[in-house]
Amino acid sequence: MSFKKIFVALDDSELSHRVFSQALELAVSDRAQVMLFNCVTVNSLGETAVPIPVDLGMNVELMNQAYQAQRLRLESEVKQASGFLKKYCDAAAKEGLQVEFDCKMEGAPGYSICESAQNWGADLIVLGRRGRTGLAEAFLGSVSNYVVHHASCSVFVIQEVKAEK
Repeated sequence: MSFKKIFVALDDSELSHRVFSQALELAVSDRAQVMLFNCVTVNSLGETAVPIPVDLGMNVELMNQAYQAQRLRLESEVKQASGFLKKYCDAAAKEGLQVEFDCKMEGAPGYSICESAQNWGADLIVLGRRGRTGLAEAFLGSVSNYVVHHASCSVFVIQEVKAEK
């Protein structure tokens, strides 16, 4: 099977280096176009993006400072993501591939991956799986599981290699 448009979901982790390498290998052999993608999550565990009513005794200045801090954190994460995506993009371009990258700040990563891949016209999504199970998967979710069940194209999942104890 040959793929023409490969959508690669990456973050700045060791697993993503393996994901990129596998996607690059496929893209080179198929001479495919490549889209490198990262989704910066607006809500991290323990943070709130929901406004807290001022009438509950919350200081307006503290509220503004909290929103400013969150906005600055997100801007910093987008800048960092764009930086590592650009490095991957340069590496793929050296292989003679037509490559681009995108970084989004929209809701759930799984949904963003599926929607962006479909909008781009991908025929393959490549992403990693950390192997969370049980309660960790229930609380933190599984991006790869969501993508496998909701993508409009083929999905190639790279399993994280666990260190042996």
